[in-house]
Amino acid sequence: MSHTRAHMETEWQESPDAIRRQRDSLAAPLAELLQRLRRDPPNFVLTCARGSSAHAATFGKHLVERHLGIPVGAFAPNIATIYQQRLKLSGQLFLTVSQSGKSDDLVEAVAMAKAAGALTATIVNDTESPLARASDIVLPMAAGPELSVAATKTFVTSLSAWLHLVAGWAELDALRGAIERLPDRLAAAMRLDWSPALQALSEATSLVSLGRGPTLAIAREAALKLKETSNFHAEAFSGAEFVHGPIALIEASYPVLLFMPTDQAADGLRVLAADLRRKNANVFMTDNQDLPALAPDHPDTDAVCLIQSFYPLAMRVAQRRGTDVDLPRHLQKVTLTR
Repeated sequence: MSHTRAHMETEWQESPDAIRRQRDSLAAPLAELLQRLRRDPPNFVLTCARGSSAHAATFGKHLVERHLGIPVGAFAPNIATIYQQRLKLSGQLFLTVSQSGKSDDLVEAVAMAKAAGALTATIVNDTESPLARASDIVLPMAAGPELSVAATKTFVTSLSAWLHLVAGWAELDALRGAIERLPDRLAAAMRLDWSPALQALSEATSLVSLGRGPTLAIAREAALKLKETSNFHAEAFSGAEFVHGPIALIEASYPVLLFMPTDQAADGLRVLAADLRRKNANVFMTDNQDLPALAPDHPDTDAVCLIQSFYPLAMRVAQRRGTDVDLPRHLQKVTLTR
């Protein structure tokens, strides 16, 4: 990394402290949301988000379906903004995720959901944003200012907000304990060296990242970060989805980043990794043989630690490829869509 520290690097290093202070900021609004969810339990949850926040919503989908048995879907904002269709959402939970809270499509989607009878909540960093004002309940990321176009600490804090929500909603004491340990584990994850993958990623023109269960969202976010910061094609799949066609892309010059979960989903990914190696794929698996990972603590918080270990690799790849992580081409911090 350069002698002048990039915003991305600084903000990545701030993530553990942001997670520590988030609990207090979340306490009151989360208690209100949980009270309302218990009084009028929804039959499903609809999420709405873009970019990194959409990957955080994928993480939330896994948590809610895994621990609460409530189906979760992703809302396409153009249903509200372009087609102006109101869904049947009476008594359901509509949850948006956004760093800035300024995208018109998210704000209009919340207005539609509220008019349709949904309880609207948002996980957002700017609690004075239009999105926050439009929502019934605001769950703060509490990440503090984030100047880097490529999100790091707002992604991590949005994952943490989902963890708090689901741990409280499902009354999961084991997950609550893991959340308490998460800041220190994130700090430890930052010190892990993923340089074994540096040369292959620096020379690649395309890459695939794979995950499953709690790590699917991590794989998707890793692929996006490589696109944003290094300008090369990276695509993410679930391990199960990958074998339904995309596996045909595999060759020796096509690196595979495999984000291993620490729950039951790991077995299938190990079988897939062995098959990919038989096909001469260049596999980098977070199994402490290819890439180091922390000792397992809780599968859901373990997944968050993986993205924290990945970020410095992404920054080093960008440096090798001569790109500026703070000035990704064609991008800006707040993306306004409708």
